[in-house]
Amino acid sequence: MPFEQSLHDKDYLERAVEISIHVGLAVLLVWSCFLILRPFLPPVIWGIVIAIALYPWYRKLATFLSERRTLAAVLCTIVLLVLLIVPIYLLTGTLIEGVQTLTGRLKDGTFNVPPPPPTVATWPIIGTSLNRVWLLASNNLNDLLSNFAPQIRAAVSGLLSASAGLAFTVLQFVLSIVVAGVLLASAEGAGKATRSLANRLFGVRGPEFHKLIGATICSVTVGILGVAFIQTVLAGIGFALEGLPKAGLWAIIFLFAAVLQVGILVLIPAVIYAFAITSTTKAVIFLIWCVIVALMDNVLKPILLGRGVGVPIIVVFLGAIGGFIAMGLIGLFVGAIVLSVGYKLFLAWLNKPVASTQQI
Repeated sequence: MPFEQSLHDKDYLERAVEISIHVGLAVLLVWSCFLILRPFLPPVIWGIVIAIALYPWYRKLATFLSERRTLAAVLCTIVLLVLLIVPIYLLTGTLIEGVQTLTGRLKDGTFNVPPPPPTVATWPIIGTSLNRVWLLASNNLNDLLSNFAPQIRAAVSGLLSASAGLAFTVLQFVLSIVVAGVLLASAEGAGKATRSLANRLFGVRGPEFHKLIGATICSVTVGILGVAFIQTVLAGIGFALEGLPKAGLWAIIFLFAAVLQVGILVLIPAVIYAFAITSTTKAVIFLIWCVIVALMDNVLKPILLGRGVGVPIIVVFLGAIGGFIAMGLIGLFVGAIVLSVGYKLFLAWLNKPVASTQQI
């Protein structure tokens, strides 16, 4: 009997060691695959998000084209690439032209800064400092550049780093749009694969969670891009009525900033310019208009983020905002999806009947 027990323990130990080795090898394989694919994950994830958000429009276009789905996917890809590249091209060309003009005028000494309006000194908090720096720039620009040379070098270095990061981000979005086009062209196969994965992960509730994930992505897309577009239209109207130079360019910059959830960074310099150039009454009206535009997403976003999703609005909203804080722009979608799925799983666990224990 002790001998049989010893053999049983030995077999049990051998099986445990074998299972541990298999699990370790599986983990190592998964981790190696992740390391290899990690550079491609952001464009692939964005491609999936774009494809799901664009799918309803793709289906309408494919129906209009007599079910020529590949052609519909190609047209969707081209339209998205044009919407991404053309504004960036125009913005880049304008910035390069402006920098070249400024550099040429600084070299030949024809660049002059006008003196600040008398009202600048009366602005709260920043008025005195801004008036002093502005006055120094209008009297002797070379002295100002000499005094602030370290800060200017740091700012230029930061701008160059930001430009490189922006170029890399644009490249990622171009790849994401191409991935989205490929997924749309093979929508049926991709749909079957995602449904199979959902069924594998969630069992009989797989179709429910598959639908929830798609609805959450569409809801966040409408909540983010829809609100950004509405804000851009209203901000563009304000820029045009205020008389800002190249108001259309201001609006394009604001659209990108609003999508990145930092639209207020574009409104602040616009308001400062309005107070410096126009009358106080007109500038105050413009300031109120900008405040309304900036606060608008606090009202519209919670409403639009929860449309069509079978979870409370607050869950999608907290998931999107928390995901953005933790993971950046992609976190808007990932956070909302994870929190929505987690909420559904929590409800399923909470409502599951507890097995009654038998008294001995």
